[in-house]
Amino acid sequence: MRQPAKKNVRNSARNTVAASKSSTGFTAEEREAMKAYLQEKKAEARAGRNRAEGESAALAAIDAMKEPDRAMARRLHAIITAAAPALSPKTWYGMPAYAKDDKVVCFFQSSQKFGTRYATFGFSDKARLDDGAIWPSAFALKELTAAVEAKIGALVKKAVG
Repeated sequence: MRQPAKKNVRNSARNTVAASKSSTGFTAEEREAMKAYLQEKKAEARAGRNRAEGESAALAAIDAMKEPDRAMARRLHAIITAAAPALSPKTWYGMPAYAKDDKVVCFFQSSQKFGTRYATFGFSDKARLDDGAIWPSAFALKELTAAVEAKIGALVKKAVG
């Protein structure tokens, strides 16, 4: 009696890989952000904790933005560095961020980064903004008014503790 032919396992694996390539995964923007993050980590390891280099990278990321996000990011940089001089500017996933003890506290994300309709200013879990059972950790930004600037400055001060 003859044994039934075994299925070619190697061929099945190839078909599975080919099928998974067509499934949804990371977008091109997300892959680019991950690459930027890895480059940032390598640069940090080479440079150690160099505030000037981090600030230079953050300002270069800001300069690469399109208007109106570039103007907002420049103004936010001034507000954050004035409100919390202890925070060190750096980049985080290719966007400007501000860290304390190498831990990102707050960040700005351009609307062009992922094709959203607004820029985002957010806080990481390292920010000391806890207020009961729920509190905001990111804000959509369309423009910076005097009131918005004052609120951001106060939040940054609170976030640093």
